[in-house]
Amino acid sequence: MYRYLASNIRHFSNSVSPGLFGIAESLWGRANKLCRRSYAIMDRAVVRCVPCESKLTISFTLDGNQKHMLRDQTEQLGRALSRIANSAVKGQAKAKKSKRNKPEQADVLDPVVKLYYKDDCVADDALNADAWQDGAVLHVGDSKYRVERNPPTFTNLELPKFLLAGFPVCIKVDIEFGELRYSLFKWFKESIPDAEKNGLAQCWVEAGNERVFTPSNVDIGLKLKVQCTPGNNDRFGLSRELVTATTVEAGPGTCTFDNRHMYTNRVTDDSTIRAVSYNILADIYAQTELSKTALYPYCAPYALEIDYRQSLLKKELAGYNADVVCLQEVDKGVFFDSLSPALDAFDLAGLFRIKEKQHEGLATYFRRSKFTLLSRHDIMLSEALVSDPLHRDLLETVSTNAALKETLLQRSTTLQVTVLQSVKDASRKLCVANTHLYWHPKGGHVRLIQMAIALQHLSQVASEEYPGIPLLFCGDFNSTPSSGMYQLATQGSVSESHPDWASEEQEELCSLALTNPFQLQSACGEPAYTNYVGGFHGCLDYIFMEPRALQVEQVIPLPSHQEVTTHQALPSVLHPSDHIALVCDLKWK
Repeated sequence: MYRYLASNIRHFSNSVSPGLFGIAESLWGRANKLCRRSYAIMDRAVVRCVPCESKLTISFTLDGNQKHMLRDQTEQLGRALSRIANSAVKGQAKAKKSKRNKPEQADVLDPVVKLYYKDDCVADDALNADAWQDGAVLHVGDSKYRVERNPPTFTNLELPKFLLAGFPVCIKVDIEFGELRYSLFKWFKESIPDAEKNGLAQCWVEAGNERVFTPSNVDIGLKLKVQCTPGNNDRFGLSRELVTATTVEAGPGTCTFDNRHMYTNRVTDDSTIRAVSYNILADIYAQTELSKTALYPYCAPYALEIDYRQSLLKKELAGYNADVVCLQEVDKGVFFDSLSPALDAFDLAGLFRIKEKQHEGLATYFRRSKFTLLSRHDIMLSEALVSDPLHRDLLETVSTNAALKETLLQRSTTLQVTVLQSVKDASRKLCVANTHLYWHPKGGHVRLIQMAIALQHLSQVASEEYPGIPLLFCGDFNSTPSSGMYQLATQGSVSESHPDWASEEQEELCSLALTNPFQLQSACGEPAYTNYVGGFHGCLDYIFMEPRALQVEQVIPLPSHQEVTTHQALPSVLHPSDHIALVCDLKWK
């Protein structure tokens, strides 16, 4: 009725004099508002129907109980409606039986169950997939349900377990039929500690409306609540609420990265790429008895816990406002359950490559507003050595030393290769490589061969797949500036007489000279150290780039020695890893 009234008033307004037009417009607005209000007060019947699946689901509330019906898409509508009618009968009978407190079955009339679309009754022989259209109305007796087909829906919502004042709280969100950029988030905090538990009427106070919320010191001791509404343009799904399991705790104070954020407080322009390379210390290594008692005995046990370190890490990475982030030692669970949900809120899309036989690997993130993903060319270096004809000559030489070959083939060292294209300028493409080379102190010769395999593979990508594309090669190379690996990267060649070939006597490989097809430069130079633990400190991490295509605009200063050693070494309560992130701004030439 309201729709009919609204449409006729609109038609009338187009044929009257200007003097009456305003009155007609006002009436049309009121009628349309009444229409929307009557439509909005109906309960929802949510239908999930995906073409590639054989079943659809129908979800609605019946007699106070939530119903989830799974039906064949090719089933006739009449059978689905009969099933709804049966549920209604059982629900009413159960309610009357409970009310009378009698064992016998109460008499219950079958409710009339029909589906209408655009005021027409949908035929019982229509297939479910065709019948349940968005905007249809389901009648179950006197009750009416507005059908919403594939509305935006959160399939998963999780809040972090650990909350620190001054550190961002990021929700893990999975959405279907919608986009997070159109979704709504509203944050609340307790008015006083335990306000809800104590039954206080005004227990929640609105605190923010962004996807990420950063509590302050005044929120210490309070729980947080977030109301999430999935969206897709101007269409919204059912809202859900989450309350944190714990209260906000005090932060650790000024962290090693806080001063660095002063140089990175905004995203760079389109002519610049801010790159980060960072070994974030995998939890599977931080939680070993060796780590706790021998490697990092100076670190407070709670500061080695994954939830604590992740809180620091999310704040650190978000504050760099980077365009490309290459991470090493990334736990699989950390990537999917913690980092990616958090960094996604800061416009960073992530790619993960696990190392075989291990639960950690490499992650490369890129800023969506600046880059699109063109392709991936990941390899495991040991597999590539034996299976790719590109490395045939190298394999023949390595095979002359059985011990060396065995060492190489046992390594699961991986090269992650991501090709990106600028959103604003399609001619600007970038090959981003990310790796974590063999760690052993006597493994210089292994790292040389691993680097040679990586460079040959990257050369093939750059010459055959994307001719002329510039290379950005990041990682933990476990090599100091005096190493053969660093010489190969920055000077272009290593002779067969380099000392690294004799780093392990039984695996010594003679008469092997290597060349680098790229001219690379260490964008961040040669810092005194990028890894600082109790028994060692040195420069092991690099961001290599091609100066023919990129030039260094800014290198973000590393933390001062005093900051690094405040708690003796790394990691600490102020720093989440035993490595330090390299951060630099590179300008396109």
